[in-house]
This record gives sequence, structure tokens and C-alpha cells, in this order.
Amino acid sequence: MEKKKVLIGVIVLVIILVAIILGVIIMQNNEKEKVKDLITEYFSLVNDKNYDELYSKVASMNTSKDDFVSRNKNIYEGIDCTNIEINIKTVEKADKGYNVTYNEKFFTSAGEVEFENTANVVKEDKELKLKWDSHIIFPQLNDDEKVRVSTIKAKRGSILDRNDIALAEDGNISSVGIVPGKLGENRDESISKISELTGVSADYINELLNASYVKDDTFVAIKKIVDSNQELKDELLTIPGVMINKEDGRVYSLGKEASHLIGYVQPISSEELKENEGKGYTTNSLIGKTGLELTYEDTLRGIDGTDIYIVDENENRVATIAKQDKKDGQDVKLTIDSNLQKQVYDQMQNDKGLFVIMEPKTGELLALVSTPSFDSNDFVVGLTTDKWNELNNDENRPLFNRFTQKYCPGSTFKPITGAIGLTTGKINESEDFGYRGTSWQKDSSWGNYHITTLTDYSGPKNLLNAIMYSDNIYFAQTALKIGAESFASSLDKIGFNQSIDFPLTLSKSQYANDNGTKIEGETKLADSGYGQGSILVNPIHIASIYSAFANDGNMIKPRIEYDESKNGEILIENAFSKEASDIIESDLIQVVENGTATDMKIDGLTIAGKTGTAELKTSQEDTESGTLGWFNCYTINRQGGDLLIVSMVENVQDNTDGGSHYLIKKIKNLL
Repeated sequence: MEKKKVLIGVIVLVIILVAIILGVIIMQNNEKEKVKDLITEYFSLVNDKNYDELYSKVASMNTSKDDFVSRNKNIYEGIDCTNIEINIKTVEKADKGYNVTYNEKFFTSAGEVEFENTANVVKEDKELKLKWDSHIIFPQLNDDEKVRVSTIKAKRGSILDRNDIALAEDGNISSVGIVPGKLGENRDESISKISELTGVSADYINELLNASYVKDDTFVAIKKIVDSNQELKDELLTIPGVMINKEDGRVYSLGKEASHLIGYVQPISSEELKENEGKGYTTNSLIGKTGLELTYEDTLRGIDGTDIYIVDENENRVATIAKQDKKDGQDVKLTIDSNLQKQVYDQMQNDKGLFVIMEPKTGELLALVSTPSFDSNDFVVGLTTDKWNELNNDENRPLFNRFTQKYCPGSTFKPITGAIGLTTGKINESEDFGYRGTSWQKDSSWGNYHITTLTDYSGPKNLLNAIMYSDNIYFAQTALKIGAESFASSLDKIGFNQSIDFPLTLSKSQYANDNGTKIEGETKLADSGYGQGSILVNPIHIASIYSAFANDGNMIKPRIEYDESKNGEILIENAFSKEASDIIESDLIQVVENGTATDMKIDGLTIAGKTGTAELKTSQEDTESGTLGWFNCYTINRQGGDLLIVSMVENVQDNTDGGSHYLIKKIKNLL
């Protein structure tokens, strides 16, 4: 009995000991997890640049909070540290806490950095704290050493026109500043004048001048301006205290003339920096914001040469952290002719409209103009709030890129309906539809709805006369003959409801609302035949469609990147039959020779063209909505190369010339 009691006591004692040991192990494991959490949270705070909170995670030390925050901030942000990743390998119990081994990886301005490091975690006031010194930042960094960053600036590639003229390049901009000690007695008057000329408020200028670091001989930068604006620079330099220094900057030789096409660069935003982690961008990088500067960003941008290293108190290099060689950006050469681009802009600068000029055999785009416009250079040097509000609130929408949008084409769509009718065999060129007058409806089921046309011309109601005299009734009937399903599928075949492979995003052409694939109702189908209804076209797309009339029915692919071979690429083969395209081309020539565009005739030059007026009515009773004027044309066997031109001007309802004829005057000036 006595032995049994002893045995039971031993078993109980063993159980108690095991429980104690297990309890200790569990406590240690729980504490190890807390150590891991501390390390993870610490570097998460570094990622968030929350250096004040970071200080609360470290054990007591001789370094003050201000010095701690300053050292961490200066080093991490000086090297553009982002996206720190920590992988904890081991947590071992030590005499006064825990030793932690971990892998650390992050991106810098010199590329990716990765290393193994160790840290010591101790208990202070019953709370786990990181025992901090400079080794936590880099294992080879001592407290008396510094981290240096040396940068060699890379060149951004230029955007060139077809003749190697720079449309965008790295060059000089001017920095306007004030030396306070030289403002003289009339300080307020001078500041007021500077404010007036630069658009920078006098209050903001005074705020800059009153900064604690400013001395009498300090150059205080106020505003960047375009270096070529000599008149403004000369006027500013008449004011006492003003100095103008040159700085590196992006320069656009065609400012307003090509801004919607070329776009502009600006300093990278924090969101863009995060989106492009690991690509070599830094907080000081410029990045393409709009236009081709954005599209070709990966090609154009240069990667700065960067050397991150540690120096001792005597500025001797003791270790290299990361090094990246400089890589200049590549140039992009365009098919654009800068001289033609400028001429077109000069013709259209006071209008709301667009021009697309393309070589019809190769698809090379020679000019893309949207007016009114803005100056890309203004965005590089920095817009004042007033200037931005002026641009943004302008009812003429200078920031709106018209050649990337879609519009009702009006009568310029009639040749397309005709080509579809011929290709599908639903019409033939000689058939006389036989109606009379300027108003028509299919039957009484249409109620009060009638198709109207402007000219009651004599002669047969056939394809040639309908194109020459721009007969709405003929093309309404043609659409009905083709049928809604066949008409829609034919439009799909030539690129409607589809994206075009192009460096800028172009709106998809459509024949039904919301890019639908069904034309609803007979009257909507009839209206679609002459370019109304729900028909909307992108100007670059319709240029490609018109190219089929010059290329045996094959649509050429529009392109803007220059190719020495100049060989055209077919976008859609057999968009129309060769017979149909030949007939339409012949009829378009007659539009200029004897039809609605005789004012486009030029001696010695054969031109195929089509006038168009697009009414933006919401109903037949609508008299308030505006009208678009169109003229599309192309030259045939022109010396020096053929041109295919798509042009549009808005709000022509009150124009005495009419929209098409207003544009014809401008096109004749170009040709």
C-alpha cells in the first residue's frame, strides 16, 4: 500500500514537471511569435515612412528621438527605399532577450537590394523592444558612418518627326527667381509686377521670401517658364531683384500645334511610383502623363545611373550598397510631318474641330490635329491654379482630344453605305430608285416620319447622282435594301465595335447605342444609311475606311511609327469588293468635278471627296442642337505623294460658308 502511494506521488510529480516544462515552452513560443510580430511591424512602419511611431518600437538608447527619426528618414528616403519585404529565418533565446535572423529585400533608386541581417530584441518595462543601432538599416553601417547617393542623369529619348525634327526632347527651361536683397525700395511694387507676369500670387511669393533659410543673397525660385519665351524673360529682367537661371527640362517645339498627339511629362506621383515599383523610378523621376509621351514611356524613359554607398567620417568609401549603370532612353520617330502639322493647326486654331491627314497607300499619318488646344510646355514648367482653371473650365474644351473620339459622320458616310450595297449585291450602280421630290417615307407605318433631302435634282436616282448631290433618300432606301442584319455585319467587317491597334486609345466606331450589335427599327436603319441614326465614327478609323476606295477595297492600317520601308500594312482585306471601291472612287471624283464640292477643284489635280453635314438633333423638331461640318477627300497621283484628309468642324449651323465648304477653303490652302 505504501509503495502504491509513493508511485502515485511520483507520477503526479512527473505530470506537474511536464506541465511546467510544457507551459514554459508554450510561453517561449508565444513570446517568439511576439518577437516576429515586432520585427514585422517595425519594417511595416518603415514602409509607411512612419518614423515617429518607429521610435516607440526601439529600446532606450543614447540617440534622441529627433536624431533617430532624422537618420532613418534621410537614409531610407534618400535611397528611395520602397516595398520592404522581411522573411524571418530564426528566433533564438539569448541572455537578455532574443536574437533574430532575417532576410530583407527592397527596391532603391539603384535597383533591388537584398541581404541577411540580425537584430536583438529585449524586454523593457515588460514590453518587447528592438535594440537599435545603424546595423538595423544596413548590416555594414556603423553609427558614425553615412549613406551617400551619387546620380548620373539619364537622357529621355526624343520624339522625332519623319524628317528627324524633334517634337519633344530634353533641353532647357528657365527658372525665374528673386534675390531679396536686390528688390530695392519698391519691394511691394516689384513683387506685384512679378506676380502679374508669372501668374504666381503675391502672397505666395512673400511666403517663399519669408522662409527661414532665405538670406539677402539667396536665389528664391518663383516660377519656371518656357526658355523660348524671350519677350516674357526680357520684361521680367527689367524688375529689380529678378534673376533667371537655366534648368534641364522637357521641351516641345510644337506646343499647341501637337499637344494632343505628343502629350507631356510631369513629376511622378506617389500612386504612379507604387504602380511602377522595381522599374527604376524615383521620387524625382518624370513620367509621361498623356499622349505619346505616355504611350511610349517604357521606350523613351532613361534610367539614371545610381551608386548607393557608405562613407566613414572622413568621407572614405567603406562599402557599396547598390550600383546601377546609366541607361539613356531611346528615340521614337513618327510619320508626322511637323511642317504640315503646324500648317493645319494654323488653319484651325480658332475652330473647334479636327484634321487627320494620311498617306492612303502606306497608312502613314502625316498630321493629327485637334483644336482648340493647349501648350504641352505649360504643363512641364507648371500651371498656376488660375491657368488650370481657365483651361479646365473653357467651354471650347481645349484639353479634349477630338481625333480620338467618335462623331456622327453625316453624309460622309454615304460612300460607305454605297460600297456595302455594291459589295453585298443589294444594289447596282445603274439602278434608278424612281422616287421624286425631297421628302419620302416607306409607307404609312412610319406615321409622320419622313426622310428629307436638300436637292431635287434632275436625272435618275442612281448611285452616281446620289453621291454627287448627297441624296439622303437614296441611301436611306439602300440601307433598307441591304437589311439591318446584313448592314450591321458589313459594318462589323470593316471595324465597327472594334478597337484599332494604335498607340493612342481610339473610341470604337458604332452603329447602335452603347456599342450594340443590332440596329433597331426601320427608321433607324434608314437614317443610318446616310450617316445619322446611331452611327458614330472615329476620324482615324474613317480615314482607314476611305483608304479602301484607293486600294482596291483593302483598308490600310493607320500608323504613326516611322518605318524606312514605308510599306503599308492592310488592316482589313477585301473590306469592299474591288468593283465596288472602283465605282465609289469614280463617283467621289465626280463630287468634286460636278457635284457638291466643285469649289475643291484644283487645276491639274484629281481629287475624290465627299461633303457632309451631321445634325445632332434628338428629334425632327430639335432646333437647338449643333451641327458638324465634314469634308473627307484624297488626291490621286499627286506629285510629291497622295494625301487622304478627314476634317471636321463643330457648330457650323450659323456658318455662311457651310461646314464642308468652310473646310474646303482650308484644305485648298494646304494643297
